[in-house]
Amino acid sequence: MIRLAVAGAAFAALGAGAASLEITVTDARAAPVEDAVVYAMPKSGARSALPARTAEIAQKDRQFVPAVSVVQSGASVRFPNRDPFRHHVYSFSPAKVFEIKLYVGTPADPVLFDKPGEVALGCNIHDSMLGYVYVVDTPHFAKTDREGRARIDGLPAGDYALQVWHYAQASTAPARAIAVKAEETVAAAFSVPLRALLPRPAAN
Repeated sequence: MIRLAVAGAAFAALGAGAASLEITVTDARAAPVEDAVVYAMPKSGARSALPARTAEIAQKDRQFVPAVSVVQSGASVRFPNRDPFRHHVYSFSPAKVFEIKLYVGTPADPVLFDKPGEVALGCNIHDSMLGYVYVVDTPHFAKTDREGRARIDGLPAGDYALQVWHYAQASTAPARAIAVKAEETVAAAFSVPLRALLPRPAAN
């Protein structure tokens, strides 16, 4: 179940026309959910002209750092190995199938994530390593902190479909319609049931 609560307007010093979303994500027990991806898709269907941001996912102490990443479609991601031994990073996820064979240091070529969806990461050498990349078709996204809070700034005024994703969600959360005005801050709250037995990434 998802609950959406919209608060009153508050001016934000983000430049003319920019709006913000302040989002809280909790589980079925009302506990805060960390590493939930929240993103706003323009209802017009028009894609933003903003360029995709680049990202980095390191391997350190046999963990992916950060354990959960969110990037815009078209973003390139580097996978530096900061351990004193080799890693072999791969994914068989439909949104991105790739493989970086045994290596140390930073591969010369980053990995291009050009299709939206969930990408699960693993290492062929260390089976306990687990990470996620969630790829979205919008530059308006954020990830929740330990208090289950996230903020999306710089939204043009208009209508959006606000969505949430978490690697342990029990079911896909439906999008919710939300409208923002220029220089307005809107608060939204999501309740997302999680699968307790799903393995969780170890590092953030």
